[in-house]
Amino acid sequence: MTFINDNFLLQTDAARRLYYEFAANEPILDYHNHLPPADLAGNRRFANLFEIWLEGDHYKWRAMRADGIPEHLITGSASPKEKFMAWAKTVPATLRNPLYHWTHLELARYFGIFRLLDEHSAETVWEEANEQLAGDELRVWGILHRFGIRALCTTDDPTDDLVHHQALAASTLPTRVLPAYRPDKAMRVDQPAAFNAWVDKLGSVAGHPVRSFTAFLDALDARHQYFHNNGCRLSDHGLNHCFGDFDDLDTASQIFSRARDGFGATAEEFRQFASVMMLYFGRLDAKRGWTKQLHLGAKRAVNSLALEKLGPDTGFDSIGDWSQIDTLGAYMDKLERTGELPKMILYNLNPADNYALATMVGNFQDGKTAGKIQFGSGWWFLDQKEAMEWQMNALSNCGLLSRFVGMLTDSRSFMSYPRHEYFRRVLCNLLGTDIENGELPQDFKLVGGMVKRICYQNAHDYLQLPEARAAGH
Repeated sequence: MTFINDNFLLQTDAARRLYYEFAANEPILDYHNHLPPADLAGNRRFANLFEIWLEGDHYKWRAMRADGIPEHLITGSASPKEKFMAWAKTVPATLRNPLYHWTHLELARYFGIFRLLDEHSAETVWEEANEQLAGDELRVWGILHRFGIRALCTTDDPTDDLVHHQALAASTLPTRVLPAYRPDKAMRVDQPAAFNAWVDKLGSVAGHPVRSFTAFLDALDARHQYFHNNGCRLSDHGLNHCFGDFDDLDTASQIFSRARDGFGATAEEFRQFASVMMLYFGRLDAKRGWTKQLHLGAKRAVNSLALEKLGPDTGFDSIGDWSQIDTLGAYMDKLERTGELPKMILYNLNPADNYALATMVGNFQDGKTAGKIQFGSGWWFLDQKEAMEWQMNALSNCGLLSRFVGMLTDSRSFMSYPRHEYFRRVLCNLLGTDIENGELPQDFKLVGGMVKRICYQNAHDYLQLPEARAAGH
């Protein structure tokens, strides 16, 4: 029997029935990823397995470094094939790391390759995969068709012109590709050189120079409207912890002016400014009926020497350990008191905070929108079997798993779509075990209906993306 087989991760008869009858054939709504819009609009053809699989994948890079692979074979000057061969040599060392599962699931689903990858099989895998990549079925649009992607949302800076999204909207691609508004750079008053360059660009795309804090807010609002006009219905923020315990526009204006004059904000000033900005962004989202996503808890760029040499997002980040709850609660409460709390998905990176966040979402459900505040799926270091189960157990014990909006890729790679299958198998195995243990009824219409909704329908109904709703799926 091959490693990736029909029963992969499905340990009971009930799990297998749930998966094949209710999960396997559901379409995908990938509402948060980092796929390059240019690749989507250009229907990119990948020249080789390195380009589609290793280019930009810092999960694999971390494993290779841990296995003693030198940097020139990871992000350096080695050829694409040499880098792939180095990865293949590393794969057997990843046993019990989720990379071992993902690697073989991806090879199976994209290329029909079921042999185990190692340095001995690498040459054959390279040749077989590259031969298939030369055809149209594994160009970007072919991949979206193969995996049943109804809609996807990229991650975009407010200064982006969205020209690739406009080209996609005018194209014949059945998948709806929409932007998401990620204004993290709008808060970096502690880094005045980068902040001022960004603010100048913001003023340029908004159509007027930004000479005051009021003009700054107006420009962000204008870009928010521009994104809305281009189909955007989600915002996103990458934060070590949420800010929202301070709401003084005058102080924020003073901090902004000093930053524009080249003086970086202190840690306390950054907290004050970020709090004001996050409240402002929450009000913008509420005004236009968007969903806000908060990605909380990443400790980024820990290795400063590696950051200098290789730049950000190269595999030197980890789980952080901040107090999440006080300021998060204050943030949501301030918006709630003025009727400006938008729909919100909270993603947690530190599993120690799972129950805290799972209970926090229950404080702000409004009795109108089912699952208005969501405890989002496990992400980054937690998007693997064990941590997915932790997240779903916390949500089940403290809220309603039945209203969960399910999985997303959060990936820069077009090879990541089997993560939805992986999640669905984990979900069905969790519930199937409960059925076998007598902890859930053997009512497959009841339990399977919940599975089906979590896979697609809940996200579709919750997000109300323009074309997804119009298509009536």
